[in-house]
Amino acid sequence: MFPGNNTTLWVVATVVPVSLLLTCFLACFLWIRKRRRRVTSMSGTVSVPTMSMEMEQVLKLWRIEESDSEFSIYDFDQIADATDNFSDEHKLGQGGFGPVYKGELPGGLEIAIKRLSSCSVQGLMEFKNEIQLIAKLQHTNLVRLLGCCVQAEEKMLIYEYMHNRSLDFFIFDDKKGKILTWERRFRIIDGVAQGLLYLHKHSRLRVIHRDLKASNILLDRDMNPKISDFGMARIFCSNVTEANTTRVVGTHGYIAPEYASEGLFSIKSDVFSFGVLLLEIITGKRTAGFYQYGKFFNLTGYAYQLWQDGRWHELVDPALGDDLPVPEVMKCLQVALLCVQDSADDRPNMSEVVAMLGSEGITMPEPRQPAYYNVRISNLTVSSGSFGESSCRISSITLTDHEEGR
Repeated sequence: MFPGNNTTLWVVATVVPVSLLLTCFLACFLWIRKRRRRVTSMSGTVSVPTMSMEMEQVLKLWRIEESDSEFSIYDFDQIADATDNFSDEHKLGQGGFGPVYKGELPGGLEIAIKRLSSCSVQGLMEFKNEIQLIAKLQHTNLVRLLGCCVQAEEKMLIYEYMHNRSLDFFIFDDKKGKILTWERRFRIIDGVAQGLLYLHKHSRLRVIHRDLKASNILLDRDMNPKISDFGMARIFCSNVTEANTTRVVGTHGYIAPEYASEGLFSIKSDVFSFGVLLLEIITGKRTAGFYQYGKFFNLTGYAYQLWQDGRWHELVDPALGDDLPVPEVMKCLQVALLCVQDSADDRPNMSEVVAMLGSEGITMPEPRQPAYYNVRISNLTVSSGSFGESSCRISSITLTDHEEGR
């Protein structure tokens, strides 16, 4: 009788449910999207607008494992404000990872920001490595990672700020070197040794740093040392003592001979790097480029020869003056030479190093011939390390990033 009414009822009966269904679907979609784009930390909840699936999975895994941590995800605008939009006045230096900035958060907390360069040779792999590794490590002699920022193409690591920059800033400068008295240098030596011992033995993870050097030792306001830059570090299972890689990374002069020639790394390769660092702290000389002194092209060979000739005092940094605790300085030199021996088996582990440094009158073995790098290393690909320091990769054996544990 009223065909128009029937049509209207049919339209209403069809359109209304469909509209309600679409509205519910849209609301659910927006709710899920909003939830996925928020990350919760103890310090609050912040938004991460655009994050790659890969990094989102890494951070999700991290939050599951470390839900009670103080690690935070920072918004890009927070970091831009803290650094005055990444101004040159806030720039601390440039490394292989990218530029490093100083910033200050609204509460007054001073921070250091490593901003991943789009053309970085280290890249995303080392960025993820730092997040997954250093955030789980807690020790007074390790730099503290406060959080990160991942937004669109921007990737940044946020650290506690170290007021006195890095160790190389002082020990390789004639004037600034005088600030580091022997007492301070010995405290730095002991602190780095304690930090390495923690990594090798006492942390939840057994960690091989693989790039220990003076520029990776940061100094706080009181000149306490903090080991930094874990982008190249590797984790060992408790039953694994060494591993082999075809991608050798590190810094020329600090790389253990078995690592340089065979790609074999272990806690003893870190011990070798520590020995080189110890020699640099005592002498105030860089190991790389030391060829201009005598017939030796590195600090280890030169130091060993003077030790053998009884002329060890010629090694000591003149900035330290003459009033030195001779037995302690000699002990540190002997420990350094034990750490840089050619054979990894002849080097002490960090437990033994800490024991030797902390004991008086302890009987130590005589050092054997150190690594001279007799095998000529060629085809070096040089890349910029922290604050412009050169790092090297041995391209002749750089094939993949595959590693095999033993």
